[in-house]
Amino acid sequence: MLKVVGIDHIVLRTDKLPDMLAFYCDVLGCKVERHTSVDIGLVQLRAGNALIDLVTLDGELGRAGGKAPTAEGNNLDHFCLQLESIEEQRLIGYLQAKGVETGDFAERYGAQGYGQSIYIKDPQGNTVELRSV
Repeated sequence: MLKVVGIDHIVLRTDKLPDMLAFYCDVLGCKVERHTSVDIGLVQLRAGNALIDLVTLDGELGRAGGKAPTAEGNNLDHFCLQLESIEEQRLIGYLQAKGVETGDFAERYGAQGYGQSIYIKDPQGNTVELRSV
């Protein structure tokens, strides 16, 4: 029997690679782990014990997925990143200082049970849920 123990990676298609790298690295603190050739068009970011793969639309992998994601046709509904413990107001202040629009924290259910989280958008329009331990 299989037992899922966490998220290994998520793949996001993009036509805004510099903006996506700035968001995931400069704002959320991910680190670039691996670049593939321009022909393939894949940049892998370390996000804790998981990876966020960014696939460019002009690369081999991205071309297979069709048009660029839009507000009406995103890659996915959302995904959740678990953060180290941080006060809600401190997180909101940090995100707003980085130019990221924030909503309000709400109690939501996730892999660790119920907890407070907030939704934000990345430069490609994907919804990212941030949840503090």
